[in-house]
Parts: sequence; C-alpha cells; structure tokens
Amino acid sequence: MPSRSQSDTDDPRSFYDEYGETEWERLEDGLDGRLEFTATTETVAEYLPPTGRVLDAGGGPGRYSIWLAQRGYDVTLVDLSRGQLAVARERVRERGLESNVTLSQGTITDLGLAANTFDATCCLGGPLSHVLDEPDRVRAVRELQRVSRTGAPVFVSVMGLLGAVQLYLLTGHNLEALPALLEHGDYDSELLEEYGYENEFTATHFFRRDELQSLLAENGIAVETVTGLEGLASPLHDDRLRTNLEGISDAEREALEKTVRRTDGESTVTDLSVHMLAVGKA
Repeated sequence: MPSRSQSDTDDPRSFYDEYGETEWERLEDGLDGRLEFTATTETVAEYLPPTGRVLDAGGGPGRYSIWLAQRGYDVTLVDLSRGQLAVARERVRERGLESNVTLSQGTITDLGLAANTFDATCCLGGPLSHVLDEPDRVRAVRELQRVSRTGAPVFVSVMGLLGAVQLYLLTGHNLEALPALLEHGDYDSELLEEYGYENEFTATHFFRRDELQSLLAENGIAVETVTGLEGLASPLHDDRLRTNLEGISDAEREALEKTVRRTDGESTVTDLSVHMLAVGKA
C-alpha cells in the first residue's frame, strides 16, 4: 500500500497529549469500554507466564500496566505521548506501584529497548492502528518480536475496519467516505477532506482480521488466536446507541456480557468488532 500524507490534525502524539484522562476513563465508564477491558484482561491472563517482565507498548495512561503490576509483574510502559505518560505516572503513584512500573517515552516502531528482554509483550488498545504506513506497521511488529524472549506470548489489539464501518453506517457518520475507507482502511484527513469532513479522531488504520493475522505471522509472531473484544455489542461504542441500555438490570447486563463472550471468538464476529485482539508467540 502506498504511503499516505499526514496532516498535523492526524498526529497521534498531539491528539493523545490533549486527550487527557479520556483514554483511562473510556475503559471504565462505558459498557463498551468495560467489555473491551474485561475481554482483553481475561484473554491475556490465560497466556501470561506466572512471573516475569512485561512490556506495555503504546500503553497510554497505564490501565493495563497497572493491572499487570498488581498481579506481580515487572512492567515497562512505553508511549509516544507525554500527556498520557503523565496520567500513567499519577495513576501508578496513587497505587504505590512506582517500583513495579517503569515509564518511558518512545514509539512502537522504535522502542529503544534491548532484544530478548520481555517474558510477555503487550500492545493493547489499538496503538498499531495509529501507524498509518504499511512499512511502519511491519517495523512495529518486528520491534515487538525483537524485544520478546523466544516463545514469549505477544498480545496485539487493533481497531477493526468492518466494526468501524458498521458503526458509522448506523450513526450516519461520514457516510460518503465509507466506500473509499473500505478500500484501504486509512481514516485520516486525506480521506475525509475529499468529502468535506473533518477528522474528529486522529490518523487510524482499521484492520480486517486476516490482515492483522498475516501482518503478525509474516513478521515473526506465530498467531494462536484472534478474537473480537466488543463483538456483537460493538455498536454500543457510540454513546447515543448506549442510551437504550442505561436502565437495564444487573441480570440483563450479565446476559449481554455472556452473549458477547460466547460469540466473540467466531471469525465473522471478530471481523465485525470495533477492537480485536491477536494472541501469538515470538
């Protein structure tokens, strides 16, 4: 895929510097965020070694780093955004985990870490989706593989193309741009300005399931499974659609979560998920 130009409004570093605590809060406050966090941590917990060093690449405000540190792992969090690292530093301090979590500014395409260092490597929440150029995505995956010990589990979650398109169809968002988005998966100002839209997010490459699996497998990570995180509940990523569920009971919420969990491993559902998680070995 040819390189696409990137305007200042598409810069993930600037976007997340200004994002503040929103990334921390979204995994706690909304039903969709809780589904994503719960599915991610439950899956990661199945494959983690009992102890060891874990990399949280692109870990943002540190929610996954803290979850790992509270379970006894020695965590290194790397993120490109000073703003997100500031949130992470405060959250780590509040929980007395300073000795368990090391914070470092860097990018997933150049981690600046020694090879064969980590007993598990995480790239969660979609950092790889903010790498727009294909050669850079290859470089990022090779970095994740390089810093991992041989046989170490590697966890990579990305934002899903069909999940995003379905969400935009249901909400009427940027409709004229969707046929082109399906062609290449790059959601950026170059795409949107052609149709008179503004980018309310930041530069994002949305993945198909097979694309993610191939990217990892071709660059040193043997994929064991790819699963949807929000699955059939992915439309609830939009707060207007979530309002219909504000008054549901605890039993209804539990049934919703069970329904999502029972189907999120199916390939069709994975492809329709707003976020999907691949598990592999370095």
